[in-house]
Amino acid sequence: MSQRTVPGLARAAFTAIVLGCVASPGLAQGEVNIYSYRQPQLINPLLEAFTKKTGIKTNVVYAAAGLNEKIAAEGSNSPADLLFTVDAGRLSEAKDAGLTQPVTSAALTSAIPATFRDPDNHWFGLTMRGRVIYAAKERVKQDAITYEELADPKWKGKICTRSGQHVYNTSLFATMIANKGEAFTETWLKGLKDNLAHKPAGGDREQARDIQSGKCDLAIGNTYYMALMETNEKNPEQKQWAAAIKVLFPNANDRGTHVNISGMALAKNAPNKANAIKLMEYLASDEAQKLYAEANNEYPVSPKVPASAIVQSWGKLKADPLPLDNIAKYRKRASELVDKVGFDAGPGS
Repeated sequence: MSQRTVPGLARAAFTAIVLGCVASPGLAQGEVNIYSYRQPQLINPLLEAFTKKTGIKTNVVYAAAGLNEKIAAEGSNSPADLLFTVDAGRLSEAKDAGLTQPVTSAALTSAIPATFRDPDNHWFGLTMRGRVIYAAKERVKQDAITYEELADPKWKGKICTRSGQHVYNTSLFATMIANKGEAFTETWLKGLKDNLAHKPAGGDREQARDIQSGKCDLAIGNTYYMALMETNEKNPEQKQWAAAIKVLFPNANDRGTHVNISGMALAKNAPNKANAIKLMEYLASDEAQKLYAEANNEYPVSPKVPASAIVQSWGKLKADPLPLDNIAKYRKRASELVDKVGFDAGPGS
């Protein structure tokens, strides 16, 4: 065989492999395909550890929106094995749309409390975040608060938040409907809107910025943003925002603070089902839960794994025990109430 023939055959073999992958995505041995709403930096350390441990390669498609629709459009030809998302409502929506399948796994059901997984085992929580109150250290003297109190006129002009239509807030409002009823929640939303310092805008970190600058005294935010700001070496200004606020866990003396999850679901037509379940079980393991806790400063769903030192420094989280499938049940109505009261138009509207 000539020296010219060898490279030619090598190119032909490589082309055949590539074409085979294109024609049959995800069917190769030792792979698992993930569609993820979670940002790469939040899950890559976990996926790298899984591959190192098992030799199974992970292929990830990241997107901010539209992954449920993508899986639906692909139908039975979808290469997706797993769906990762940041909200229990999105997981329930995927289940209701027929995009997922149940998983029978003792490892998953023993590691993840029932509150943080689907009753039919279509989806499983991986991490928790509390929807807490950021309070100005120097201007807010009280160390306890309730969500209901946010509508108290004493806070008029002193509260900041992102859009009421953002999934983090509609999920919170949905749990208010579940706990207190629709009529109460509508009145409460009107009171909260009247107490806003300005129209809802920005993300959770921007609310911390506005507290530090004196534009407001309270803000609604997720716990892990506090950790992101406290540890942000690339943007020291965010450390100043975090230093100006303290975390208050709403309703700590009664039902507890609203928590939401990041979670996973097995796609209905998963071509690498066995590998996907191996990854699911790994992510629920103590090893992976510790990685989540330390790398992302989120609360592990496993009660056996402690939160990171930063997270523990804010105090004890008492989570609202309301099953998270209530978020999906009431989130549409919560969104409608946000529009009905003109929440995003801001105070005085």
